[in-house]
Amino acid sequence: MEENSTECNSVVDGNFEEVPRKKVIEFKPPLYKQRYHFVKNLVADLGCGDTSLIGMLKFHSCIELLVGVDIDQATLQWRRKTLSPVMGDYLSPRDLDLTITLYHGSAVERDSRLLGFDLITCIELIEHLDSEALARFPEVVFGYLSPAMVVISTPNSEFNPLFPTVSLRDADHKFEWNRMQFQTWALEVASLYNYSVEFTGVGEPPAGAEDVGYCTQIGVFQKNVAKATETCFSEQHGEHVYKAVFTVSYPSLQQKKFRKLVVANEVLREVQSMRRRFVRSMKLQEDPGPGNQSEDTGHSTTHITPLEQGHTEAGKADTEKSPEPFRDGDRFCVPLERLLASPQVNRLCGTVETLRALIADSVALSRDGSAVQADLCEELED
Repeated sequence: MEENSTECNSVVDGNFEEVPRKKVIEFKPPLYKQRYHFVKNLVADLGCGDTSLIGMLKFHSCIELLVGVDIDQATLQWRRKTLSPVMGDYLSPRDLDLTITLYHGSAVERDSRLLGFDLITCIELIEHLDSEALARFPEVVFGYLSPAMVVISTPNSEFNPLFPTVSLRDADHKFEWNRMQFQTWALEVASLYNYSVEFTGVGEPPAGAEDVGYCTQIGVFQKNVAKATETCFSEQHGEHVYKAVFTVSYPSLQQKKFRKLVVANEVLREVQSMRRRFVRSMKLQEDPGPGNQSEDTGHSTTHITPLEQGHTEAGKADTEKSPEPFRDGDRFCVPLERLLASPQVNRLCGTVETLRALIADSVALSRDGSAVQADLCEELED
């Protein structure tokens, strides 16, 4: 956190007013990133705004479903392109499926499509709600949706005097609570809906002002006992009030076409690497012994030391035990068992049978399907 001295204007009820020169507090990393990092495992964001949080969470490999809800449909429409897969997502697919959906709607409306979520967050949301909406908020989020965890952040008004202005931080804020007000509200909600709550925050105050607490206060709610929700799900099924604005599915290794592509590329990479080392070893053996070459069949073997990168000691041992690549005339052959000793190929396939099935229509195999074949002449000419 750093402090800069600057002069600025504030807007109160649409009127500009001069503000005395005051030290401006800068947070590093920025405060919004600190808030998002804190709730990085959530899967649903109520009041998602410009979808920045969802854009960060999509890179977490463990998340399979991300949902954002906001009342600003124009912003959702504008930001949806930033959530679409890019070329890199197709070249290097995720391990697990990921679906992102954006809904136009209010956080205080019931929609059964948000039932069953494990984690729901409301980042800087509740201060935008009027008194009527704020009164409905706990019943919808904690009573109806009833996720295992809810994370709520809101400004800490005790921190405000440290800013250049002492008014509300945003013109749309209906209120800003101090720590006692927020904690009193949160404890009442937790007690009513059978949750426990712990308090923390992000944005530490500067030296000498520690008594004001964090800039953003956070309540982490956890359900005490898992409720029986099957009846609720069945009764509320079909209660769809949100409008779907955007939905997209990311390529993943769970989808066969992408898994086949990744496996084929990894196999070809391994084969090319082995072929280069094979030819290099051949050139160093200008007069190979009779045990390494058969003039009658054109079949030869050359020992290839396993690559160090990506191989554990156990993996290196498996590689040493697997059949060696060999030359068959002008063809370079790598047994599937040898390829399976590669950590990445093994992770993707697991068995020789699975490996063969995934590459059969995209990689040249030997007649018996036991090895991948590549042209040796190309490497020899190089």
